[in-house]
Amino acid sequence: MVNINMVRPLTNIVSPTQDLAFSELKIYYNEKGYTINDNFLKNLGLIMDDGRYNYLAYLLSDVNNISIKVATYKGNDAYDILECEEYGYCCLIKAAKNVINKFEQINRTYTRLTTIDRKEVKMFDNTAVKEAILNSFVHTLWEREYPPKFEIFNDHIAVSSTGGLPINVTKEDFLKGFSAPTHPELMRIFKDLGLVEQLGTGVIRILKSYSKDVYEFSDNFIRVNFKFKDNSYLPKTPKDIEDIENTKIFISNTEEKILKLLKKNNRLTEQELSNKLKVNITTVARNISTLKDKKLIKRIGSNKAGEWIVF
Repeated sequence: MVNINMVRPLTNIVSPTQDLAFSELKIYYNEKGYTINDNFLKNLGLIMDDGRYNYLAYLLSDVNNISIKVATYKGNDAYDILECEEYGYCCLIKAAKNVINKFEQINRTYTRLTTIDRKEVKMFDNTAVKEAILNSFVHTLWEREYPPKFEIFNDHIAVSSTGGLPINVTKEDFLKGFSAPTHPELMRIFKDLGLVEQLGTGVIRILKSYSKDVYEFSDNFIRVNFKFKDNSYLPKTPKDIEDIENTKIFISNTEEKILKLLKKNNRLTEQELSNKLKVNITTVARNISTLKDKKLIKRIGSNKAGEWIVF
């Protein structure tokens, strides 16, 4: 457990470097209607009594040495890594927004087309995952220089923060929304910018869509595991069952976009598809593989000179 009373305030720790700039932070505050004046940094608590920048300033500066990675694995464990993308070394607010955007990009939409309507289900709940990401940024023990951890597996997402539960806060208390901010000074910044509301509401939002089993606790970390949904979660009606032979194959939103592009130009490469869809090539390759498995496309010829057959 983390003794909040023993955690050193970020405002009392000297920044490892004093050559800091805050253009990103000022933009975020300006967008929220705050006045940026000569006392801006001091009012946020980024400057110590002796005039030096503190560690909170370091975390929120344009450039720092804080690595924030999103790792993607081939299977359901951390054995075989496919990709490790870097979103850090920048203002913590920008890093948090970048991680949130990354997860929104990979969230597939499964679609069932029937003779009468169209039904959709997302691979995971965007709001719940966003709350878990923000909680990890606000509550991790930054003074230990262990950033939160973001992982994408074949069947789930894992969001981890260091520190475990605050002292005197039980699992039951935590899951009811009762907690205490590890770093109130950082919480304030995130709250000012509309990223978090009051303490504990993030947990409540997560549990609105998922069971308590998504949480994993230890003395050193809290991890939230979000299992992916698939097309089996699509609601079935008597009409769906009656017309099952007329129901089309389940395809994700990205798969649907790839099919449309290949119908227009069956010589597009995976890199060209990546550029057009504005997603990374790993995402395209994964969706291409799925479309092949569903027997919706077939590749004829080499990777460079070949073409696609769309069924």
